[in-house]
Amino acid sequence: MREIAAESVLVSDGARLNLLRAGPESGSASKSVVVFVPGWCMPAAIWRDSMLALAHEFESIAIDPRGQGDSDFPAEGYRIERRSEDIAECIEHCVPPDVGVFLVGWSLGALECLQYVRVRGETRLHGLVLVDSSVGEEPAIPPALGFREALRTNRQVALEQFVRGMFRSARPEEEIAGFVAGALRMPLENSLSLFPSHVPRETWRDIVREVRSPLLYAVTPAYAEQAESLRRARMATRVEIFEEAGHALFVDQAERFNRMLAEFAARAARLVQARGGGT
Repeated sequence: MREIAAESVLVSDGARLNLLRAGPESGSASKSVVVFVPGWCMPAAIWRDSMLALAHEFESIAIDPRGQGDSDFPAEGYRIERRSEDIAECIEHCVPPDVGVFLVGWSLGALECLQYVRVRGETRLHGLVLVDSSVGEEPAIPPALGFREALRTNRQVALEQFVRGMFRSARPEEEIAGFVAGALRMPLENSLSLFPSHVPRETWRDIVREVRSPLLYAVTPAYAEQAESLRRARMATRVEIFEEAGHALFVDQAERFNRMLAEFAARAARLVQARGGGT
């Protein structure tokens, strides 16, 4: 198993994006790469435990989206259309053309993965994992009241509350402080433009219902009704409810999440092999 290593990709508008990569030792060819996309203002490093848990069997890549983690902070490109294109270009740069991908998106990252599917299709997609994010089903989850106003009024306090609220388990204070400091690096207006409020929420429902690839929807109870609605509309959807976790459920219940993800990826990879295909 290789240690997690950092590398960078220069995307088409000139931004340099940081990536983390882990996986089996060199020479262990894989026909699938797991690509992790973090949530709003969070770094790729939040996926480290999941990357290491998969590393004996799967190569994985975690992306620092523009303005997050160790990626560049360009003046533009923070709307979902550009950010999903960043995902596509990272895949094109880092994953051989005959190798498929499992996309794992958390929160805002889940919507960016759906936008990727909307524009790029499923040619390279071996599976899709959406983590604790609305997918446009009913009932809608109302946005946190006053969050944008709180960010404008006292951003430090608002971000501390936001980060602490992601976890149900106790986290080290230095970890909390690191996430807050990282989020503060992005200019405020750019961080606000990340929210895809210009996209009708039904768009996500329509995309996810039409996904043909294996689909896993892992959520906390807040999204349980949306999950059931999706499962009724798309019978093949695998739903997992994390009752005892916060929004960052893959951190709060890391062992369960990583075991579930490894099983899902392995099963989907076998389906691809059975069909005799790579991408």
